[in-house]
Amino acid sequence: MQATATVLVYSDDANIREQVRLAAGRRPAADVPPVEFLECATLPAVLAALDAGGVDVCVLDGETAPVGGMGVCRQIKDEIFRCPPVLLLIGRPQDAWLATWSRAEAAVTLPVEPVEFADALAALLRQRLAVEA
Repeated sequence: MQATATVLVYSDDANIREQVRLAAGRRPAADVPPVEFLECATLPAVLAALDAGGVDVCVLDGETAPVGGMGVCRQIKDEIFRCPPVLLLIGRPQDAWLATWSRAEAAVTLPVEPVEFADALAALLRQRLAVEA
């Protein structure tokens, strides 16, 4: 198992980024490595971080303005070679079809519910680590 996993969190709202950090904790599940967070508030910061490499999972806020997480997800799936799996934060359950359109691997609704979020994040980390093994 790798020492730590890097989780990129994209939201223009510092409170959402904090909810994500608190919900995941230091380790979202016992069978995944501890997580480190890389916070981004703008699309250029997300693209630069992904270009630099080392990101294991992306958590994108679908409600971010001016560029929402759903559009960012679709863009990075098209542009980033071996794009990390994406967990999309959506405003309402009815937006799940948009998460599918954006090609996100998972989606949870806002506000972040800690158990649901940690379970979804851990599943994506397991998926990513299995691919890298």
